[in-house]
Amino acid sequence: MFEYRYLIVGGGMTADSAVKGIRQVDPSSRIGIISDESNPPYNRPPLSKALWKGEPLTKLWRGTPMENVEVHVSTTAKSIDTERKRVVDDKGEVYAYGKLLLATGVRVRSLPWKAEGIINYRTLSDYQRLRQLTEKGENFAVIGGGFTGSEIAAALTMNHKSVTMIFPEEGIGARIYPPPLARYLNGFFQSKGIDVRPKTGIESIEKRPLQYMVKIQGGTKLRFDGVVAGIGATPNQELAASAGLEVGNGILVDGFLRTTHPDIYAAGDVANFYNPAQGKRMRVEHEDNALTMGEVAGKNMAGETAEYHHQPFFYSDLFELGYEAVGDLDSRFEMVQEWKDEFREGVVYYLNESRVRGVLLWNVWGQVDAARALIAENGPFTAETVRQRIPA
Repeated sequence: MFEYRYLIVGGGMTADSAVKGIRQVDPSSRIGIISDESNPPYNRPPLSKALWKGEPLTKLWRGTPMENVEVHVSTTAKSIDTERKRVVDDKGEVYAYGKLLLATGVRVRSLPWKAEGIINYRTLSDYQRLRQLTEKGENFAVIGGGFTGSEIAAALTMNHKSVTMIFPEEGIGARIYPPPLARYLNGFFQSKGIDVRPKTGIESIEKRPLQYMVKIQGGTKLRFDGVVAGIGATPNQELAASAGLEVGNGILVDGFLRTTHPDIYAAGDVANFYNPAQGKRMRVEHEDNALTMGEVAGKNMAGETAEYHHQPFFYSDLFELGYEAVGDLDSRFEMVQEWKDEFREGVVYYLNESRVRGVLLWNVWGQVDAARALIAENGPFTAETVRQRIPA
């Protein structure tokens, strides 16, 4: 049996930050990490960004401090005994803990067709598989027009591959961008040579000996050397639920990131937390949240009492366009657009119930803290009073 003062289930960026948080308070106690991946903690955003622009794989690693830390890779936690404070893995090994952190993240949604070799893109191994495919293949389908789909389509195109994007919405990023901006992105991606097919469903995907046959809505059949899917993710909350912890769109935590068991914490993509600035519970699947929340959880596990009230930001790169954003970007909200250069540089404010709930900084940099402060204001705000609050 393995025995640890601190045990972390999950081996991603949140786990790495939790180790660093623990070490700020407790420099020497034993820490164990159970990870179902085969690699030590690494940065996830470069998988769809920097690695395709030539950044070496060596830049990926998080540099987790390993003194008195053991990482059990290619291992899956299967059950938690909350009374005896033990975790059992898929090999039958037992891990005793003092404090436990669930950083189990999310799993990607899969397409319903079981054609061998479809890449549901999220992990380093997915990147390596796709990179290997690009060495011999030239023509790729990207299913999905959200964060992952748009970034992978751009990355493949910049690597001189032929790309077809297929998604059911009217425009790229339609769930978060204003409709005119989403439609503009359709044309922008087309100008880069991408075959953009909005408002298009898929009827079937078949694996042929050398290619994939994708039948789209209307019966048209398209051939590809590879198929990549980026259609969202769901929280890995089953382990927590089976242990009797409260779940609901993730693992529910309090302000100190404790679950409904005082010695078990949750952080990162899987954690459902209350955000005072938004006035509601949230679950955020982005780097800043993973890193900041992991550190706070680690400190609290080691004896501090810090509340997590952080307003995480996220970002994306789409060819020469890019953005940073804060808060809840929901295209169902009222959106106030201020363009310095239409669809090339500007700020979009997301209003709901007379409050600013999110800010999109489109090719506008260095204004994340200003966006956070605006979201924290009580208001009330209208379309007129919010204008020019953040300079474009």
